[in-house]
Formats: sequence, structure tokens, C-alpha cells
Amino acid sequence: MTSTEPNQFAEDPNPAEASRRRYRYFPGWTMVGVSAAAQFMSAPGQSYSVAAFKEPMRESLAISETNYSMAYAFATIISGISLPLVGRMIDRIGARRMLPAISFFLGWACLGMSQVTGLASLYFGFSFVRSLGQGALSLVAAWLVGEWFSRRRGFATAISGLGGSISVMTIPLINIYVISQFGWQAGWIVLGIAVWVVLLLPSLIIVRDRPEDLNLLPDNDSVSEAEAFAAEPVAANKVNSNSNWTVGAVMCDPTFWKLLAVPATSGMVGTGLVFHSVSLLGSRGVPYGWALALISFQATIGTLVALLAGYLTDRWQGRYLLATAMLFLAAASAIVLTMSSPFLAIFYAILLGLHGSIIRSTGMVVWMNYYGRENQGAIRGLAMAAMILAAAVGPLPLALSIDWLKSYDVALYLFIATPLVSSLLVWSAKPPRVAAVAVT
Repeated sequence: MTSTEPNQFAEDPNPAEASRRRYRYFPGWTMVGVSAAAQFMSAPGQSYSVAAFKEPMRESLAISETNYSMAYAFATIISGISLPLVGRMIDRIGARRMLPAISFFLGWACLGMSQVTGLASLYFGFSFVRSLGQGALSLVAAWLVGEWFSRRRGFATAISGLGGSISVMTIPLINIYVISQFGWQAGWIVLGIAVWVVLLLPSLIIVRDRPEDLNLLPDNDSVSEAEAFAAEPVAANKVNSNSNWTVGAVMCDPTFWKLLAVPATSGMVGTGLVFHSVSLLGSRGVPYGWALALISFQATIGTLVALLAGYLTDRWQGRYLLATAMLFLAAASAIVLTMSSPFLAIFYAILLGLHGSIIRSTGMVVWMNYYGRENQGAIRGLAMAAMILAAAVGPLPLALSIDWLKSYDVALYLFIATPLVSSLLVWSAKPPRVAAVAVT
């Protein structure tokens, strides 16, 4: 890590200011790069990557689609349940030690998946790759950016989130090629080795937990700049970084539960729409090839507007942006419900892409903006757990609707109503007062 000669602020009368180092290149941007790499390599535990293995593994192992799906759902629930504990560990131990450990075990979990021989080992394998990839690795990546940035937290989070977006667009193609040429076992081995190469050694050498470890402040600000930012109207909608809520105090705060409606709704409705995308759009006259292409188009839209979403996150109140994301999700469901032409599916994909961009930026930083840095891992872990557990049941309403009622319409009405209610809840979720914080 390179730095220039530190400016010691020799003439500054403020001793705290004088003791701070200033770097021309802020190391926080390196942490953003590491976070992006971690989100990219969370792929082994993500649905978009696992989808490429579904049919080859089922046929090879002679496992029914129901049993395969049940194993995946079980692993998703395990991942969600484990996240609050993982978040507490990250708060206590830090990303510098947790990231290499998670990467090491995720690599081994991928190698273990290559040795699956039946349903029991599939349950174990999925549980490890989902918990470590989708859960722990994603959480520690977000934690790292949150520690290094305050004023630019939304923008930095959006940049790091590009790693996940690029992963969606590239990893499935790599998986399909490797599986078609060498088999599904080789596909898992390649993923495991890639996790170690991309993350293990770099995270051991580069990662630092917080800017204070290098005698810096978030955003490379001076003390006076940080104080000036705290006094700005936009910053007044956030807690002071020195006022940190305990997990117990957060769970007693009504605002937390209003905010929690957003990840829970996104997990359920978003996952349900994507999981059934081909059949759902097909019932509205959208050709099979279009439906598949629209999934990639949706990810592309999310990538293109990601930086704008991050920029707005740093300048607007998070609750307004999150309420807007819920309206996008409700509108997407309404388009499918009332679709009179297959071309309207393009607007459906655009709305889902816009929704995803806000969730990956504002939805990731709102917890720190409202409740501080000290326990951000545990608090964000609760939010991610809600999203993952909701995602586990997300496909069920549409499946039940089509199986029992021979139509998706009833489930789509639910998928319109739920985001509308969540939008109203989060709109009223005013930032909690610092005076209400219980500090330990």
C-alpha cells in the first residue's frame, strides 16, 4: 500500500487534527476493490451460478427435481439463520481475519460439492456453499466498505456492488462452458480454486479493518471535514458515527422493523418473480428465448444505473429511495398481471433492474447510516437473514397459485400489495434520534 509523506498539520491548533495522517490515495478504495472481488466470488453460493449445475447433477445423481429443490431450500434457510451470528463475529474479529477464513472454507466447500454422491451429501454441500458464499462472504464484503466510508458510503457501496453484477453476467457462462467440456465435478473444482486465487492471498495481504487502523478517518477526511459533514442537513438524517446502537436497542426501535420490511419484501417478491420468470412470462406470450434474455437485460440495467443509485444514496434520505424501490417492484408485478403485449416485458425487466440497484446501494448502507458502525455486522446480518429467509419461500406463492388455481393472478395480486405496504412502512421510517441510543 503506497502513501505519500503524511501531512502532520503542524500549524493546526487542533491536536486531534494534527495527529491524523492524510494519503493522496485513500486505501479505502482498495478495500472497495477487495469487496467487489468478494461479491464476484460469492457466486458458488448464489442461485445464478448453481442453476448451471442443476440438470447435470440431477441426472448424474438420479435425484428428483423436488428433492434437489428441497436440498437447496434447506441450505438457504441455514444460510439465513447463520447470518446474525456471522455478523457478530465480523464485528468482533474484523474482515482482515474473517475474509481469508471464509474464502478458505468456501473453496473447500466447492471441492466438497465436486464429490457429492447422493442426496445426503447434497444437503451438506449446499448448506456450506450457501452459508459461506451467499451469506458470510456477501456480508463481510459489505461490512468492509461500510467501515471505510461515511460521506461517500452509498457511492462506494455501489462500486463494490458491480462485482456482484459482473458475476451474474459472466459466471453462469463460465460454468456452462466448463460443465459442457469437462463435467459438473470440474465446474465445482474450478470455482473452488478461483475463490482461493482471487480472494485468499490478496485478503491476507491487503485488507485492513478500519481507517482508524492507519490513523485515518472514513473517506480520508480530516477531523474538521468530518465535523462539517456531520453538521450538514443530509448528514443530520444519519446518526453520528460515534453513537452506536446495540443490537438489543435496535430490535426495540420501531424504525428497524419498518426498514426490515424492504429486504423481506425484496427477498420474497424479487426471488419469486425471477425463479418463475420463464414460465410466468411465457404465460403472457413472451417466448422462451426472450424470457431468458430478459434476466440478463435486467442485470445489465442494474449495472448501468448502479453508480447513480449510489450517488443518490449519499444525497437523499434512504427511506425515500427504498420506498421508490418498493414501488418499482409493485409496478413490475402489475405489468405482468396486466400484460397485453410481450413487448411490455422489457419495461418489467427495467423496473426490476432499477429496484435491484437501489437495494444493492441504499439497502446495504441504510443500517449503518441509521445505527452506526460498531455493531453494523450483527444489524446488517439480521437484515440479510430476513431477505434470505423470505427468498426461501418466495417461489411458493406463484407455484401454489398456478398449481391450485391454474393461474398466476392471485399470487401477482399479493406481489403487488406487499411492496405497496412495505413502501408506506419505510416511507414513515424516520431516522432514530441519537438520544434514544443505548450504548454499552
